[in-house]
Amino acid sequence: MQFWIIQTLNSLALGGLLFLLAAGFSLIFGLMRIANLTHGALYMLGAYIGASLLKYLPNLWWAALVGGLMVALFGGIFERLILRRLPGNELGQVLVTLGVAYIIADACLMIWGGDPIPVPTPDALQHPLDVAGFMFPSYRLAVVAIAIITAIALFLLMERTRLGAMIRAGVDDMQMARAVGIPVSRLFTTVFCLGAFLAGAGGIIGGPIMSAYPGLDADMLPLALIVVILGGVGSLVGAFVGSFIIGFVYTFGIALLPELAYVILFLPMIVVIAFRPRGLFGRQTT
Repeated sequence: MQFWIIQTLNSLALGGLLFLLAAGFSLIFGLMRIANLTHGALYMLGAYIGASLLKYLPNLWWAALVGGLMVALFGGIFERLILRRLPGNELGQVLVTLGVAYIIADACLMIWGGDPIPVPTPDALQHPLDVAGFMFPSYRLAVVAIAIITAIALFLLMERTRLGAMIRAGVDDMQMARAVGIPVSRLFTTVFCLGAFLAGAGGIIGGPIMSAYPGLDADMLPLALIVVILGGVGSLVGAFVGSFIIGFVYTFGIALLPELAYVILFLPMIVVIAFRPRGLFGRQTT
């Protein structure tokens, strides 16, 4: 019983981290039709920046806010100066985002070195909690709560604000959005910055669980891709549900069948692509 409870809680924590990463990826992919392969690198960059900011800021939450804004600024500059010059060039966008991901990875290696950098857990969350008679790190449960709060905030942004209405219009029908006067160019930059902020802040929040280390981007990006494909492009509900599905599949796959972990992980994605190409919650876009 202890095994199942602990692995379930670990799955929820991983699902929360994946949502912070995949939500931004899904919005960028859904609106801009760009497979942003720098997203994992932005997550890793956030983790490294957060580890450094904690030397000067009072706690992890300030580091997540400031570090997320720094990564968002980088993302906005990247979108404006580079991606903006490649409209409709899917192959060029993939190559550029992949190249920038490698540049970020090498820059992190040069600046912070090759050893993992631990990110300390906030003082208030260092003590474990008693869950069904078993002790479990309270910070991991806090990550789940952060993911839920973020999901609610993004839902309200998308469903209750003018910006959200414009984003939804762009995801559903880009040409019609242009025709009715929505400033698509500014919207692209805003969404890319939002996605980069979520990735950077997610990397910092995930730091106490995963640390900051070379290759973190390569570990997280495939999981985010699977979440987006499984949940549906541009769907926040899909990103939320898909994140926790993959969190459970990945955690239990490694724990029960480590030699088949990646088979178990990628199999749902293959089935979804074959029978429901738009994902579980995706809609037809034009």
